[in-house]
Amino acid sequence: MAKFHGIIGYAISTEITPGVWTDVITSREYFGDVLRETKEWRGANQVNDNLTIGNRISVVGDDFAYSNFSAMRFIVWAGVYWKVSSIEIQRPRLILSLGGVYNGPKT
Repeated sequence: MAKFHGIIGYAISTEITPGVWTDVITSREYFGDVLRETKEWRGANQVNDNLTIGNRISVVGDDFAYSNFSAMRFIVWAGVYWKVSSIEIQRPRLILSLGGVYNGPKT
């Protein structure tokens, strides 16, 4: 089983002025294991196909991860930002399923 060491990004809703909320990206570093590694090229109505991965990564969660797991947006794996498509809680671990490339805010 391959090992994982990388960054997970959270989009935390923060009130920047009274009545105005925005997502602030907070990144944290985690260690874990790569449980499954798959990739799929999906055809689209465009020149290039989309790459989607079906990887599952197990990370050891901390208090911040358990309190904010619903705010997880991306994970950096193999130098690419990937969307977190689903999260399974199996204390003390979080099992993250990855999807397509993440194109949202990173900082």
